[in-house]
Amino acid sequence: MYKILCLLTLISFTACGQGTTKASSTKINKMESSKSSQNPYYNPSQKEATVVPDSVWQQILSPEVYRVAREKGTERPFTSPFEESKEVGTYHCIACGNALFKSNAKFNSGCGWPSFFEPITKSALIYTPDNTHGMTRTEVQCGKCKSHLGHVFEDGPPPTGLRYCINGVVLTIEK
Repeated sequence: MYKILCLLTLISFTACGQGTTKASSTKINKMESSKSSQNPYYNPSQKEATVVPDSVWQQILSPEVYRVAREKGTERPFTSPFEESKEVGTYHCIACGNALFKSNAKFNSGCGWPSFFEPITKSALIYTPDNTHGMTRTEVQCGKCKSHLGHVFEDGPPPTGLRYCINGVVLTIEK
């Protein structure tokens, strides 16, 4: 039990050093949304897979978005403006524009990240095993560009019982 407590403490300290503030996270999302015209791979109407080398993504995405989306990082909890947002619309992958979640599938889980109980379509996401940090979890990636989004857990509300815990920095919303 002591080892688990120490591990969780270490993980929380590590996560605290990785984040941004709410103001800068909002700024990043706004910058990325306005930058989508500079991102030739951001195309919500394209359905085919977006295969781009990480070296190209690194030139297009902000450092924080790149760290989370391509290096499987995590934004600090409670820093995303989307966590408590009540905006109505469709949440998209900020890298490629893939539609991921509808706002009516969003709920307040209290976990510190935006949470959803179901994706917009089954093909919107890719599920992969994640055994990092001494945990067994299921990673969620964008179904179009394979950007890391977050994780899915089986402790969500009805009707699915799922909680998609998503890094807000990799989301943008189309109202």
